[in-house]
Amino acid sequence: MKIGYRTIKTAIGTPVAISIAQLFGVTNFVTAGILTILCIQPSRKKSFLSAWHRFFACVLAILFSFIFFETLGYNTLAVGLMLLAFIPTAVFFKITPGIATSSVITLNLYSAASMSVGFILDQFLLIIVGIGTALLLNLYMPSLDKDLKEKQDKLEINFKIILNEIAIYIRNKNVSWDGKEITETEEVLEVAEDLVERDRENHLLRNKHPYRDYFKMRTRQFELLQRMLPLVSKLPNKDSISEKIAVFFDDLSESVQPENTAELFLDELEQLRKDFNQEELPDTREEFETRANLYRLLTEIEDYLLIKKKYKKSDIKGRTGNKNIKN
Repeated sequence: MKIGYRTIKTAIGTPVAISIAQLFGVTNFVTAGILTILCIQPSRKKSFLSAWHRFFACVLAILFSFIFFETLGYNTLAVGLMLLAFIPTAVFFKITPGIATSSVITLNLYSAASMSVGFILDQFLLIIVGIGTALLLNLYMPSLDKDLKEKQDKLEINFKIILNEIAIYIRNKNVSWDGKEITETEEVLEVAEDLVERDRENHLLRNKHPYRDYFKMRTRQFELLQRMLPLVSKLPNKDSISEKIAVFFDDLSESVQPENTAELFLDELEQLRKDFNQEELPDTREEFETRANLYRLLTEIEDYLLIKKKYKKSDIKGRTGNKNIKN
């Protein structure tokens, strides 16, 4: 079982926060540990937002507690009414993540049955220690570049296999492929999207992410590959155009590498269209439907290539593009 960084930070931060609170001699020092647990987040951005929500909510809770407890007394009815007023207010200010944290402070005040200046200062110290410890720990976030590169490499392999299997099927209607790469690709894209978002939130001053466009491009291309599969299954067993399309998919499979360019394949696709238009007109309904499916397939392939062209600059004649984005 793998232990994540968030678990390690929680295990370190909780006792540290409690120890610091004890050193300051504040009451309810375990509250500092609870605040640290609640503030440990998977990214720097979420950590800062979490800290702000919880600090604001705690300050608001202290104010509401003072009003309700000092007015109605330290009893359970006052606690209920206080929460009835506080929670909608927290929702209004969009600090709902801080409700649980502030409830701990509220219960501390309730159990103390006192709202002295000294005790309120104790609570503020607990808030600062607990939230501050979590923020310091969350300044360190492990790099996700290795994980993102692994997802990229896996996608490249799967795309090659899918394109190659399409070519094989067009030639001999081979149905032995189990299609596991389709499911794997869906999972990889989903995980990669989450990793990119987390990595973006760990770099608060970086506007663009080097892998974001790549995975966005692959997601759109994968959608087109899924739409191609039913069309491929309807192609005839023996047909000159079908064989040329099979060769095209073979070449496309081998081209899932940086040095290949979409422009070259778009030119080849244009030639395929010309060959397609030179074919004799269909005589039967079945031949007409086959021809229509071939035309739709060529359109899907063109869209597949145009997506790549949109996200990556041409590599032809010295023009360079994003190194992370491949054909």
